[in-house]
Amino acid sequence: MMNEREKSDGAVVPMKPVNNAKDFWSFVAELAEGRAPAKENERDTNDDREERGAAPALADQASQPQETQRPCKKLPPCAPMGGKAMPKAGCPKALDRIRQAALIDKKLRFTNLFHHVYAVDHLRAAYFELKKQAAPGIDGQTWSDYGQELESNLQNLSYRLARGTYHAPPVKRVYIPKPGGRQRPIGIPTLEDKIVQRAATAVLGAVYEADFKGFSYGFRPGKSAHLALDALAVAIQTKKVNFVLDADIRSFFDTLDHQCLMQFVEHRIADRRVLRLLRKWLNAGVMEAGRRIEQEEGVPQGGSISPLLANLYLHYALDLWADQWRKRHAAGDCVIVRYADDFVIGLEHEADAKKFLAELRERFHKFNLELHDEKTRIIPFGRQARSKSGKREDGDNQGGSSSGGDATASTADTPARPGKPSTFNFLGFTHSCGQTRRGKFIVLRRTVAKRMRAKLKALKEELARRRHQGVSTLGRWLQSVLRGHVQYFGVPRNSQPLWAFRAHLTRLWKQALNRRSQRRSITWAKMSRIAKRWLLYPRIVHPYPEERHA
Repeated sequence: MMNEREKSDGAVVPMKPVNNAKDFWSFVAELAEGRAPAKENERDTNDDREERGAAPALADQASQPQETQRPCKKLPPCAPMGGKAMPKAGCPKALDRIRQAALIDKKLRFTNLFHHVYAVDHLRAAYFELKKQAAPGIDGQTWSDYGQELESNLQNLSYRLARGTYHAPPVKRVYIPKPGGRQRPIGIPTLEDKIVQRAATAVLGAVYEADFKGFSYGFRPGKSAHLALDALAVAIQTKKVNFVLDADIRSFFDTLDHQCLMQFVEHRIADRRVLRLLRKWLNAGVMEAGRRIEQEEGVPQGGSISPLLANLYLHYALDLWADQWRKRHAAGDCVIVRYADDFVIGLEHEADAKKFLAELRERFHKFNLELHDEKTRIIPFGRQARSKSGKREDGDNQGGSSSGGDATASTADTPARPGKPSTFNFLGFTHSCGQTRRGKFIVLRRTVAKRMRAKLKALKEELARRRHQGVSTLGRWLQSVLRGHVQYFGVPRNSQPLWAFRAHLTRLWKQALNRRSQRRSITWAKMSRIAKRWLLYPRIVHPYPEERHA
């Protein structure tokens, strides 16, 4: 029966239309084409995994889909469009359908996603989401250059993607300074590669957002660093957290195993063209000093697809395992907060913390990851740690830290003073134990002093290069710098570091203005008026953690 309800039709045989044409070529133009039977989404079975050659030893049972799959639930019908055309592939309506299907069936593997990636509407939206002033890749093409013939360029890009002739060029390797005098390698893709990566990220993100855990906050829609900070503060204040595992992954983005990563992607994605495109990016290599360098592991930081791949990798390597561990093995409370490759674990018992750290090292070893020994530590932190800190003054834990597993105790963040528990740094804030005027325990968050000094040093060097500019030009630039600083660090109980940053910024500006000549005509009275005119007064812009997580 043709067009039966809830059934896929068989092969459609073309019917010959009524031919009213008077010539042969008009008759040929009216011929119709047949259609093959519709293909349903593929299910992940044991035989399929054996054919793909996936290594089950690399992922535990929690990260592998089950062998038997329940049938996918039928999606609700589309709402009537009121005579309007259906949305094209790659538009938000289509992504919503993908997101809904992934949420309904957690074991569904998608076999037909690539047409959303090369849809012209989706590529156009990805182009306008890029930063206009972003640095160009190895081809030197900028956002404005590509936009001069935008439609023709997008049509050509879509055609090459659909035909499979698109080649991912190497990324441009640059280095940016890190605290401590080190440098961080950054990869800058070409503009076309940025467009395709952003389009693919939107499609793949619609699939994996249904799988990611709630304690993962990095580079996800509706999530932010401040939500992660508030979640951690509320968890420590409300749960029985007495010890904190402050962990750091050594060179995370540079050590991602490509084979493990592709196996993780194949848990949900069965579209061979999407998998082929991901392999092109992984094997593209980097261009440094005019020489192409192949990369057998790692993903370059700087691409739009890199944060999603990093979240996906840690979802299977850490999140699923840690969530099961705290349910099965933790004797007390256990809280987890992760932002990209930075994560903090709060536990009630020190024995649980040491056991978790030892098993975490073994877990990471399976996926080519390694914890940084000097930056990974277990410290007493929480309500009980503050109340018992006075009893540890004469013991070995006077510094307020204890090692777990093979981790060496470190006070690299902020050494604890006698009678106070240690502190730890997370997302630019130093976390310490405090209390309100009524004696209620709270988590204090202050700007990391080391990061503030590095920022002021960079601003001093930039002011030396800009000192020839006028006061109004410098004022507008410094105003944007201070506004951005306040927008991020303007959390409750962090007013003093904000005002200190403004004071140091005013002093550096005064020095730069006086060094434009030998007269030193800028006095503090005049500088106060200039600062009042251009530098805004810091204020708290974020609510209390309890208000966000009420």
